[in-house]
Amino acid sequence: PNHALRSLILNFAHVSLKESSRPRTQQEHSHSQSQALISTLVSQSSSNASKLESLTRLVRLTKRDSSIRRKVTESGAVRAALDCVDSCNQVLQEKSLSLLLNLSLEDDNKVGLVADGVIRRIVAVLRVGSPDCKAIAATLLTSLAVVEVNKATIGSYPDAISALVSLLRVGNDRERKESATALYALCSFPDNRKRVVDCGSVPIL
Repeated sequence: PNHALRSLILNFAHVSLKESSRPRTQQEHSHSQSQALISTLVSQSSSNASKLESLTRLVRLTKRDSSIRRKVTESGAVRAALDCVDSCNQVLQEKSLSLLLNLSLEDDNKVGLVADGVIRRIVAVLRVGSPDCKAIAATLLTSLAVVEVNKATIGSYPDAISALVSLLRVGNDRERKESATALYALCSFPDNRKRVVDCGSVPIL
């Protein structure tokens, strides 16, 4: 019955038992590889192309490895990823949102990401991003809303709920599904129910 959790699970590839039991040497290789990718991402001298390559590979690594997610967070790469969300390069924006979504799988990261200013970026993407970026942004809100304090923070943030309702009104199938799931997650916090109704969601639903 937990639609929010179900939607998050569906957004990630299932990892086979074979992958999860891969040799330790491969895990060590992944960790050394991730360090180089993080260094490229956070370097101010890196080009957009090299940052995109780093983000693409980090998204793949963090999807299946909790220890690498923690490593990326502790390395200060979150700030670099947030800066990429602000980019007008849609592909760079999409990959950075995907990385942040993967990082949000760690409960310890959910409040930290909000404190770092991810909500402002998400709202901006929901307003003017590409369809894929909007869908990922809405999914990221669902993931962050697993933590109770984040539900209140997201709900009270200017335009966060109205942006989701707008996406529910005019988005494509994927965008509407993800926005509805995010709204569902947020509405477990009582104050948000009134906000969602006041934004005109009922006729759309």
